[in-house]
Amino acid sequence: MSTDTSPQPAETVPPRVPAAKNGPGREHGRKKTGGVLNVFSHGVLVIWAILVVMPLLWAVMTSFKDDKSIFTSPWSFPSHLHFENWSRAWSQAHMSDYFLNTIIVVAFSLFGTLLLGSMAAYVLARFEFPGNRFIYFLFIGGMSFPIILALVPLFYVMQNLSLLNTIPGLIIVYIAYSLPFTVFFLTSFFKTLPTSVAEAAIIDGASHTRTFFQVMLPMAKPGLISVGIFNFLGQWNQYLLPTVLNTDPNHKVLSQGLVALATSQGYKGDWSGLFAGLVMAMLPVLAAYIVFQRQVVEGLTAGALK
Repeated sequence: MSTDTSPQPAETVPPRVPAAKNGPGREHGRKKTGGVLNVFSHGVLVIWAILVVMPLLWAVMTSFKDDKSIFTSPWSFPSHLHFENWSRAWSQAHMSDYFLNTIIVVAFSLFGTLLLGSMAAYVLARFEFPGNRFIYFLFIGGMSFPIILALVPLFYVMQNLSLLNTIPGLIIVYIAYSLPFTVFFLTSFFKTLPTSVAEAAIIDGASHTRTFFQVMLPMAKPGLISVGIFNFLGQWNQYLLPTVLNTDPNHKVLSQGLVALATSQGYKGDWSGLFAGLVMAMLPVLAAYIVFQRQVVEGLTAGALK
């Protein structure tokens, strides 16, 4: 009987792999980093909000001061609210006439821009035909064309059509000026809408016109509101086009009236009336954005949520 006296191999032990450091320390570091970023981003937003809101509040506060207080204590609150500044700007500075002209021009031009722009965008987005992309890129080219280069030929075109210094002429120019961006924006928006709804309407016997106005246009309401707000801001604050094409004092819009009121300060010194007129011109824009801010955000993000 023989015994095996040869040495047995030692049992191999696998190397120990260090555990991943996912413990409380790393989680604490992530929370700390996220907290620093949140504080920084919120701080930037607060600074930006102050830079935007403070001039607006200062203009509103100044509109209720008298001329002496504007120069002696520009940063203090008014000791007495001078509502006569607003009435003087509204009546004596003819802000009521400028306001009415602006409302008429912007209302009709905004309606025409949304109607024509949505119809053109729907066709370009939903129908394939020869020249589709060419027409689309023509609208894109209109966005990149500086309007200042077209002022001189546009002046003579309006003069030959007897539309110079008229409200209808200014409305037509506003529509043509706003159409490129409107078509560009709404073409991308109509492409995000489901085609099954339009196809079901066609199968049920609806014409293309009825399908557009009763089916697709209501579905595009968020996009229409978004592009409508942008066009409203641009047309309400437009100054270059009416200055060149609308020199009739009876047809001047609000931006022209404010410039005329500011120019007259060198002779009259009615600074309180100027700030009152400035706030009058600013309030409709603020009101429109405050009322439709949720729809604007929905319209801008609708394409990304498809």
